[in-house]
Amino acid sequence: MIISIRSLASSEERAQLLALLGRVTQHQQSIMPSIIDGCEVIILDGSKLDVQADTLLRQQGAVERVIAVKTPYKLVSRSFKPEGSSMLVGTLSGAEAVTIGGATSPVIIAGPCAVENREQLLVTAKAVKAAGAQVLRGGAFKPRTSPYQFQGLGLEGLQLLAEAREVTGLPVITEVMEPGLVETVADYADILQIGSRNMQNFPLLLAAGRNSQARPVMLKRGLAATIDEWLLAAEYIVAAGNPNVILCERGIRSFDPQTRNVLDLSCVPLLHELTHLPVIVDPSHATGRRELVCSMSRAAIAAGADGLILEVHPDPASALCDGRQSITDEQLQGIVRDTRLIAQMIEGKADVSYAA
Repeated sequence: MIISIRSLASSEERAQLLALLGRVTQHQQSIMPSIIDGCEVIILDGSKLDVQADTLLRQQGAVERVIAVKTPYKLVSRSFKPEGSSMLVGTLSGAEAVTIGGATSPVIIAGPCAVENREQLLVTAKAVKAAGAQVLRGGAFKPRTSPYQFQGLGLEGLQLLAEAREVTGLPVITEVMEPGLVETVADYADILQIGSRNMQNFPLLLAAGRNSQARPVMLKRGLAATIDEWLLAAEYIVAAGNPNVILCERGIRSFDPQTRNVLDLSCVPLLHELTHLPVIVDPSHATGRRELVCSMSRAAIAAGADGLILEVHPDPASALCDGRQSITDEQLQGIVRDTRLIAQMIEGKADVSYAA
């Protein structure tokens, strides 16, 4: 249940509402109002209220409307917001403005898995820009399975990403791994990424939701997360005050070693039915093989994805991180061209003729 509070409600009406909620609710985490997307709301488990309490609640002068949401996730559901969400990134840092979600064309995010050095990043960033991608990715902090693998350049990597943005005009996305680093990463990045291993790191989700610069957050699906678990993780961020969340499908773990993960493209149309949040796909991590990335990129856009996030490296064979799944500049150019054409075909705007 989501209670929307009237903007002109008096302090006395608000106090009466909170007093009523204090009497009729039991063991609820919080009944204090939150500001979500400019609206003051209170989120409750409506199943805990009896009919009489529900009727009293709806009669309160402070209440504008009560939205019944049956799913465990409330604020990210279509029941709360029927229209798809979109967000503008890049404007606060002086980068070129990019809209993600809504009725816009698919957004292509591309760049190296890890920022290795200045030359590698700038060469890649310029190639990403030239290929027509709109957002630059690059890892400054890298969570690795082995403690002996390259862990990223840290703060130096963030500074290099900011330089690459200045050179190319591309907004930047990079991963944040711990709550204490959220504000630091937000000083440099236009979008905060929360990786699959941290999808249920609840202190990190809350910190990202409360980041003082209101940076959008891209939340990757956990290695074995269900759709509901993923959406509830997104709910943590939104409930903390940040409505700008992007969901990223990056494959789920399976028993088959031929690919790194299984790319669950069925989740794309399903998520569009369940939530108003934008959905992008990461075919690089999903497949783990660059020869599959192009095909799965096309399939993701055909499934309705709002964009892609791709790993690109000027010399994949020498990459310090995930070189096997990194594509070349030429492959990126082909993906950008193909995804735009597929999106136009879906919208009925492309003039496609077939030779006999």
